Amino acid sequence: MSENPHSAPAQRYTAELAGQIETKWQDRWEELGTFHADNPTGDLAGPLASRNPYFILDMFPYPSGKGLHVGHPLGYIATDTLARYRRMLGDNVLYTMGYDAFGLPAEQYAVQTGQHPAITTNQNIANMRRQLRRMGLSHDSRRSFATTDIEYVHWTQWIFLQVFNSWFDPEATAPDGSQGAARPITELIAKLESGEIRPEDGSDYNSLDRAARAKVIDSYRLAYVSEAPVNWCPGLGTVLANEEVTADGRSERGNYPVFKRNLRQWMMRITAYGKRLSDDLDTIDWPEKVRTMQRNWIGRSEGATVRFDVPGAREAGASLDSLDVYTTRPDTLFGATFMVVAPEHPILGGTVGGDAADEAALTVPAAWPEGTKDAWTGGAASPKQAVSAYRAQAAAKSEAERADDERTKTGVFTGLMGIDPVNGRAVPIFVADYVLWGYGTGAIMAVPAHDDRDWAFARAYDLDVVRTIGPASDPYGHDLEAGAYTGDGVAVDSANDEIDLNGLAKDEAKAAMIEWLVAKGLGHATVTYRLRDWLFSRQRYWGEPFPIVWDEDGVAHGLPEDMLPVELPEVSDYSPRTFDPDDADSSPEAPLGRAEEWVNVTLDLGEGPKKYRRETNTMPQWAGSCWYEMRYTDPTNSDRFAGEENLAYWMGPREGKVSGGTDMYVGGVEHAVLHLLYSRFWQKVLFDLGHVPDSEPYHTLFNQGYVQAYAYTDERGQYVPADEVEGDETSGFTYKGEPVNREYGKMGKSLKNIVTPDEMYDAYGADVFRVYEMSMGPLDLSRPWETRAVVGSQRFLQRLWRNAVDEETGDLTVTDEPADDKTRRLVARTIAEVTEDYENLRINTAISKLIVLNNHLTSLDAVPRDAIEPLILMLAPVAPHLCEELWSLLGHEDSLARVPFPVVEDSSLLVEDTVTAVVQVNGKVKARIEVAPSISEADLIAAALAESPIVKALDGSEPLKVIARAPKLVNVVVKK
Repeated sequence: MSENPHSAPAQRYTAELAGQIETKWQDRWEELGTFHADNPTGDLAGPLASRNPYFILDMFPYPSGKGLHVGHPLGYIATDTLARYRRMLGDNVLYTMGYDAFGLPAEQYAVQTGQHPAITTNQNIANMRRQLRRMGLSHDSRRSFATTDIEYVHWTQWIFLQVFNSWFDPEATAPDGSQGAARPITELIAKLESGEIRPEDGSDYNSLDRAARAKVIDSYRLAYVSEAPVNWCPGLGTVLANEEVTADGRSERGNYPVFKRNLRQWMMRITAYGKRLSDDLDTIDWPEKVRTMQRNWIGRSEGATVRFDVPGAREAGASLDSLDVYTTRPDTLFGATFMVVAPEHPILGGTVGGDAADEAALTVPAAWPEGTKDAWTGGAASPKQAVSAYRAQAAAKSEAERADDERTKTGVFTGLMGIDPVNGRAVPIFVADYVLWGYGTGAIMAVPAHDDRDWAFARAYDLDVVRTIGPASDPYGHDLEAGAYTGDGVAVDSANDEIDLNGLAKDEAKAAMIEWLVAKGLGHATVTYRLRDWLFSRQRYWGEPFPIVWDEDGVAHGLPEDMLPVELPEVSDYSPRTFDPDDADSSPEAPLGRAEEWVNVTLDLGEGPKKYRRETNTMPQWAGSCWYEMRYTDPTNSDRFAGEENLAYWMGPREGKVSGGTDMYVGGVEHAVLHLLYSRFWQKVLFDLGHVPDSEPYHTLFNQGYVQAYAYTDERGQYVPADEVEGDETSGFTYKGEPVNREYGKMGKSLKNIVTPDEMYDAYGADVFRVYEMSMGPLDLSRPWETRAVVGSQRFLQRLWRNAVDEETGDLTVTDEPADDKTRRLVARTIAEVTEDYENLRINTAISKLIVLNNHLTSLDAVPRDAIEPLILMLAPVAPHLCEELWSLLGHEDSLARVPFPVVEDSSLLVEDTVTAVVQVNGKVKARIEVAPSISEADLIAAALAESPIVKALDGSEPLKVIARAPKLVNVVVKK
C-alpha cells in the first residue's frame, strides 16, 4: 500500500465532506488562476497563447431574480466538462460567463417599486455568480462582464454607429468573395455627388438642400428610422419585434395581448443580407434542424415583380397610378382575375383606423363603379365607407391572426381597377387583411384557378376563375369547379400577339414571361425574402441609449467616438409616458423623454455649438447579445471592442474549420432564429468593414435538451409540492395521504416542481449533481428530473472514494503493484472509448464506462495506482473537485487541470474479442452493443441502460425489472 502524504478525513464521502472538498478546491483554483486563458497580446497576454486555441461558449444567460433551477446548468456542466477535457489535451481554452443584463423583468420591477433596475440586476448577477461558482465551473473570471457595464455599453454603441454609418452596396465584393457588402456611408455620398447613384425619385442630389440630402442618405443606411406598423404590447409597456410575438398574437414574455401601432422606429436592414445569411449556413457546423429553421425564416423565393396600371387612382387622389406585385408564378399572369392590397397600402391613402377623418383621407372612388357586385361591397354605400370600416377591423387584429392560413379570408372592393399587362383585362382591386404591408410589395395578383386561397376568395366574392396550366397528359382535365389546380404541367390559354406560352412547361413558361416583361418594361426578375428588417428600438428605460442626436431640421447625427458612452440619465418614473397596461388604444412613449436636461443638449459636432435632441428610445436586449463572444476575447481593451490579434487567435479561420467563429457554442434550440440570426448579421457587417476576421460568429453549434420535471395535482386540480409526494408508478402517488395525479412538463415555480442547485449542493455536493445531470441521457435530448435517482451518482463517487481511501482511518489504500492483465485491458479500452465519447459530447456514455471500470476496481483486493489514476483523470472533467482531492492524496502537488488526458500507450491492449449483446425492451430488440466476453452482469446492465434507445424508452423512470444474461442479452421491462 502507498503511504499517505496527505492525510484524508477519516469518514465516508458524504454531502458534508463533498462540500468541504469542493469549497477548498474552488478557492484554490481562484487563488492560482488555474483556468485563466492567455491572449497573444494585451493585458491578458501569456505563454499559453502559444498553444492551440479552443473557444467554448454558453448562450448568454439573463440573471433572473429567481436564480437557477436544476434545468439551467445542463448546458453549463456539459461545456465545463468539454473545457476541462480540452485543457487536458493541451489546448488554451477560453471559457467564461457573462450576463445579458438589460431586460424587461428588472424594468418591470422598477416600474412597480421605483427601485433602479441596476440594483435589481446587480443583486441577481451576484446570486447567479455564487450558484455557478459553487457548481465548480472552470470559468476565466477575468473575462466576465455584464451588458450593463458602462465599458460594454460604450462598445455596443460603437458597433451600432458602424452599422448606422454603413450602407449595403450590391456591387461591392465582401472580403470572402461574397457579392454585395457593407461599405462606409462616405462611399455612398461620393457616388451620389458624382451622379453614379441617383436618388430614387430621379432628382439631382447636388441640388438638394442639406435636409433633403440627409433624407436620401438615410434611405440607404443599414440602421435607419422608419414610420411603420409595430407590435405594441401595453401589458409590457413596450414595442416588440415580430419574433417576440406568438402565433396567437400575444407577447412571448408574459402572454399579454399585442396590437398594431404606427410608430417611428429604428430598423436594421438585415434583409440586405438575406442571400448571404442563407448561403453561408453551408459553411458552419450546425444541426440541420437549426439551419432549416433559419432558411425557412429567411424564406428566399424567385419570381418577378410586375406592374399593373391603376388608371382611376390619380382621379381618386392617390399619389400612385400603378401597383407593383411580386409573384413566384409569372407564368399564370393570363389567369389573374383580381388583385388584393394590404389595408396599410399607400394607394388607399389615410391611416389604418376607423374614424371619419380616415374616411375623408382615403384615396378611393367616392361611388361604386358600374358593374360592382353586391358581394364585393361589404354592405357599404360607397368604397370610402367600405374601405374605412374594413381597415378599422384589420387594425384590431394581430399580425399572427391576419397571417393565419386556416381562417376564412375576407375583403372589400376598393372601387379601383388594375390593368393586367399581358391581356389588358381590368381586374377589381380588393383590400384584405391577409395581405401584409411589409411583406413583398403589400399587393398581390390573384389567380384563383391555381391557388387554393385565391380560389376560396373567388368563390366567396363571385370572381372569375381562369385556367392557365393543367396536367401535361390532359391540360383541361382538372375540374376547376371542384378546386384550384396547383400542380405542374403545361401552359394553356396563355398567349397574346407578342408572347405565346401555350404548351410550355411551368419553368419554361416562367422564364419566357419574365423575358417578355423585361423587354416591355413591365416588370423584372426578382428574388425576395420572407425575412423583414429588424425592429431595433424599444420604449424602455433599461437598455442601451442610442448614440444619436437629432438637429432642428430633423436630421439624425451619429455621435463621434469621443462622446461615447452615452449613459442613461436618472429618472423618477421608469414606465412609458403613456403607459396603460389595460388600454389597447394607448401608445408607447419612451420614459427617457422625461429627462429634459439629458434629452436637450448643446454639442459641437464639427460645425460649432448647436442645439440637439437625443434619441429617447433605447436598444433592444438583443443588442448586447449580438457580440459578447467578441468581447470575451479581449474584455479589458479600452481602445477597441477587441484587439485584432486576439480576435484572429480565438475566432479566425484555422485548420479543420471551414469558417471562423467560436469552436463550440451550446444552447437551446429556442434561439435558432432570433439571437443566432441577429448575431450573424452584425458579424457580417463588421466583417465587411474589416473589423473582424471572419463572417460567421459561431462555427459549431450544439443544442442541448432540457431538464423537465414531474408535477402533481390534487383532486381540485391544484399543484402540490412535488418533493413532498410519495409513492411510485405501481402503487400510485399520494400527498399527505391523499391521491394525486402526475403530469410531465417544464420545471417552473407555478407547478411547484422546482429543484434548485443549492438544494442539491446541500444534499449531495456539486460533483454528485454534475455527474447525475450528465448521466441522465444524451445531451441533445430532454429528460425528466428525478431527485430520488441522484443517489445512484452519489454511490458511484462513494465507491470511487472507497477504492482509494480507507473510510475508517483516512489512509490511502492504493497499491503500487502493477495491475493485472485483465485490469490493464479494461483501463485501455475505457480510455479509448471515453476519449471518443468526450470528443462527441456523449458524456452520459462516458460516465457509464467509467462506472464499469470503477466497479471492476471495487472487486480487486487492492486497487493499483496505474488503474485508478487514469480513472481519476478521465472522470475529472465531470467530477473535478473529488478528482482533484484524490489526485492530491495520491501524492501529486499540482492541480490535475492541465495534466495530459490518458492515452493508450500499448495498442495491443485494445485487441480483445467481443461479442454482440442484444438489448431488448419488453422483449423487443432496441439496441446492440459490443462487449467483452468476460463482462459481468452488473456492467452489462449499466452499459445497456446508457444506450440512447433505452434512455428514451425509460423516459426518466426506473425499469420495473432488468433481466441480464451476460454477455449476450439484456431485457429491460418497462411499464406499458
